Amino acid sequence: MPERDLLMIPGPTMVDPAVLRAISAPVRSQAAPEVVEAFGAALEGMRVVLGARAGAPYIIAGSGTLALEFGAANLIEPGDKVLLIDTGVFAYRFQQICERYDAQITVLNAPPGDTISLDAVEAELQKGGYKFVEMVHVDTSTDVQVDVTAVSKLARRYGALVVVDGVCAAAGVEVKCDEWGVDLYMTGSQKAFGVPPGLALCWTSERALDTIRKRRKPVRNFFCDALNWLPVMQAMEARKVAYFATPPVNMICGLHESLKQILAETMEKRVRRHAILSRAFKAGLDAMGLRQVPLRPEIAAPTLSCAYFPPGVDGSMIQHVRAHGVTIAMGIHPRLKPYFRVGHMGTVMPNDILATLGAIESALLVAEHELQPGAGLSAAMRVLVEM
Repeated sequence: MPERDLLMIPGPTMVDPAVLRAISAPVRSQAAPEVVEAFGAALEGMRVVLGARAGAPYIIAGSGTLALEFGAANLIEPGDKVLLIDTGVFAYRFQQICERYDAQITVLNAPPGDTISLDAVEAELQKGGYKFVEMVHVDTSTDVQVDVTAVSKLARRYGALVVVDGVCAAAGVEVKCDEWGVDLYMTGSQKAFGVPPGLALCWTSERALDTIRKRRKPVRNFFCDALNWLPVMQAMEARKVAYFATPPVNMICGLHESLKQILAETMEKRVRRHAILSRAFKAGLDAMGLRQVPLRPEIAAPTLSCAYFPPGVDGSMIQHVRAHGVTIAMGIHPRLKPYFRVGHMGTVMPNDILATLGAIESALLVAEHELQPGAGLSAAMRVLVEM
C-alpha cells in the first residue's frame, strides 16, 4: 500500500506519524521511568475519553475481541442471565463469547439497520433475574448507534449491570460512563483512538468490581481476570511499578502519544469533528443516490458510514476506489444486500472525506451509475463549512 494512500476502512484506521514514532522507539523495560509515566498517563487519559473518574481503567495486550472476552470472563458465572441487544454482527460476537461461559442468553434482535425499542428492552427486563444488559455502542457492521444513556437507565432500574461494546465508538463519540451508569466499557486501540491493533482497553465501575470480588468461583480465564490486573493498573496510575504479565510497552507508549493528541484537541471538539465529518460524508452518499444501511438518520453513528451498492454495481467498485488511492471495506452483515463500509474516525480530516467521496464517485461513473459529477463533493462541502 503506497504511503500516500488513504485507509478509510472502519478499523484499523490511519495512525499519526508521532504515534508511529513512539511505537518504533527502542524497547525499554516495563519498569523504566518513562514507560511507567506513559502507562500511568495513558490510564488517566482513558478516564477522560470514557468519562470515568471512578472505577478502574485497564490496558491489556490484545484486540477488541479480547476486551469482549475480558467482560464476559469477569462477569459471567454459569447460569447467569444476560440480555443482549443485537444491532449487528458484533453483538453476535459477544453472544458467542458469553456462550463459552455458560450464560443463559436472551437476544433482542433488531431488524438490520435498526435498533431495539426501549419498550421492548423494558418488557424483557420486567421478567427479572438479568445479571447484565449488553449493547454495542456503535456496530461496525451496520453503522447503527445505540442510545446507551436510555438503555442504562432502564437496566439500573431493574438491578442489572450495564456492559457496553465501545470498540467503534470510544474516542469518536461522547462517552460518559459515570454519568450514564455504565459498569463495563470495552474497546480497542485500532479505531477512533488512532493506534495500531494490539491493545484491549476496558473500564470497570466500582459496582462491577464488587460483583467480580463476590463471585462464587474464580474467573475461569486467568489472563483476563480483572483482579489479577487491578493492582498493576492502580500502581501504574500512581506511577509505581507492578507486575502480572509483561505489558506491550511500545504499544502503550503509542497509546500515550495518541491520548496526548486527543486531550489537546479536547473531547468536546473531537466529538464535534467526528459528527461534522460524518454528516458531510453521508450527505455526499445521499447526493450520489446511494441508500444507506441505517433506517433512520438519528441512529446512524459518526464514526463510519454503510451504503448499499446501487443497481448494476457490485463489489468490484471497491477495487476501482482502491485504484484512486483510497481503501474502503465490503459489508459483512450476512442478512444485508451487498454494501460497503467507510470509516471516518480518529485522525480523519475534511480533505480525507473529500478524497474518499471523489474516489467513490469516480468508481460509480466508471460503472455507469447515473449521477451528476461533483454532486457528492458539493453536498459534503456544504456541511464541511461548519468546521
